[in-house]
Amino acid sequence: MTVRRLVTLAWKSLWLHRLRSLLTVLGIVFGVGSVVAMLAIGEGASQEAQEQIRRLGSRNLLLASIKRPQAEDAGEARTRLLRYGLLRKDLDGIKSSIPEIARAVPRRDIPLEARVGGRKVSTTLMGTTADYAEVANLRIQSGRFITPADGHARKPVCVLGDEVARKLFRSIDPVGQELRAGKHYYRVVGLLTRRGEGTGGTGGSGGESDMAIFIPLETMRERNSDLIVVRSSGSFSRESVQLHRITVEAASGDEKVIERVAASLRSFIAARHPDGDVRITVPQELIRQAKESKRIFTIVLACIAAISLIVGGIGIMNIMLATVVERTREIGIRRALGARRGHIVSQFLAETVLLAIGGGTIGLGLGVGLPLLVTWFGGMRTVVTPFSLILAFGISALVGVVFGLYPAARAADLDPVEALRRE
Repeated sequence: MTVRRLVTLAWKSLWLHRLRSLLTVLGIVFGVGSVVAMLAIGEGASQEAQEQIRRLGSRNLLLASIKRPQAEDAGEARTRLLRYGLLRKDLDGIKSSIPEIARAVPRRDIPLEARVGGRKVSTTLMGTTADYAEVANLRIQSGRFITPADGHARKPVCVLGDEVARKLFRSIDPVGQELRAGKHYYRVVGLLTRRGEGTGGTGGSGGESDMAIFIPLETMRERNSDLIVVRSSGSFSRESVQLHRITVEAASGDEKVIERVAASLRSFIAARHPDGDVRITVPQELIRQAKESKRIFTIVLACIAAISLIVGGIGIMNIMLATVVERTREIGIRRALGARRGHIVSQFLAETVLLAIGGGTIGLGLGVGLPLLVTWFGGMRTVVTPFSLILAFGISALVGVVFGLYPAARAADLDPVEALRRE
């Protein structure tokens, strides 16, 4: 019997009971669809996380000032000056004592309110140097970033994030305009490209740069003291922070070099800040962790989806066993007319595989469509990979073969005489 003839007979047999066939393959459809959809959601989340981490710079190591938990009550917090975090001498020490670094770029943050005419917005004034745009992967949309000359002359110039520019200037080009940030006025010399939602607290490499105003660090030191008064809900606290961030760029992107720089930084910070008021973040380590998390997440999702496919395969086997009982007389007639055991096995196995492949094909369409809906309505990034399509379809075909063998063998083992006697 040719393959074409075998498939034609299998299709006709399934079409005679099309409702039952459709209900039988639903398990395979949802199983394959869930495999593709879950892997697409997991891949999208993993790629987005790794992309956000890469924004920090593959050669960068980030030091951030961390406020220690305070045990005193609100009254004591008002009278006490809290000192914590990175110091300017830490920056000098890192540059002079740690080898294999290309540069160390500082940043200091002051939360305040910016105004242009009647429009105002809560933002963060970030004092930094000319190298910051490059190490933090910031892109200029128009104008320029701050320069060394701006810092040496302590010029009152600023560069705006995209979001704060749109809120203060609407559709007007802000470059060349003036704004008031706190008590001082600044002239806008540049506008950054929008970064979108990102990892908060990562040195301006995520969405926080969109709501920031960057000025020369020397200008900030001249106009603002190290003391920061934070007011919220009718209370206030006083903090003294010299630097909020230091971005250290390794001299090479080699992992071993970055590991050595990270070890040196950890020893340096442990000796100077034993209270734990400085946190060190190594993006390359985060990327490795993200890849490992993705691998584990993929295995878990694949196992869950495989279970659903197995359940669907059991459903197919159950229906095919019932079909063998229903078609006992037909099997007897075919055997009496000369059909061999192999012919009977091939016929029933073809029907089972056809059910699995048909369900797998429909499931692939469902698996591709669900991530699109998740992206459209949920705003989540999803990525359908060829691997997930091949894996899901391959498992569905394998399920058809594995769970079709027993019903096919059961049909072939029927005694022709006994089968013909069956009503």
